[in-house]
Amino acid sequence: MEKKETAKERILRVADELFYREGVRAVGIDRIIHESGVAKASFYRSFATKDELVAAYLELRRLQFLGNIEHARKEHPESKLEQLLFLMDYLAERMKRPTYRGCSFMNTIVEFPEPAHPNHAKALESRSDIWDEVTLLAEEAGLPNPRDLSEQIRMLWSGAAMVAYINKDDFKPELFSVAAKTLINSHRVAAV
Repeated sequence: MEKKETAKERILRVADELFYREGVRAVGIDRIIHESGVAKASFYRSFATKDELVAAYLELRRLQFLGNIEHARKEHPESKLEQLLFLMDYLAERMKRPTYRGCSFMNTIVEFPEPAHPNHAKALESRSDIWDEVTLLAEEAGLPNPRDLSEQIRMLWSGAAMVAYINKDDFKPELFSVAAKTLINSHRVAAV
């Protein structure tokens, strides 16, 4: 028997779709209430403020990404290097989706440029957590300077994520994957 979605889960699901597609600032609470089909009182019992909802959205996105890393670990349990390479292919594959709108964390940081704003801080923290996991994968793979490698991949991916969104028709995500794997292999060679 399938578990019925709670009001809080439905609100978060709708917010996730709308925030990612249209941007956090562009979507108001009234619209989320309307599209999720909950009463205003139910919304405010679930989320006291829009910032609280944005924090839950960013946490959901962080957990989804960490789930992708876990998927890479399960796909290639025998090789940490293959896990890292698999993740690069996964990131490239996501960029091919017609609904792709870049990185939800970068988008939120751009929408809330003030470092002290809670949405900016949560997005930055979530993004950091994710790349710490990529660093850990590189470290477990025995690659030298795993932090540097992770930072290089992050810079490459950040640029690719924006170009994939801006130039949807012309962008070739596989170029990101090839470039990221070239970086990884250059670190492998340096280890020998």
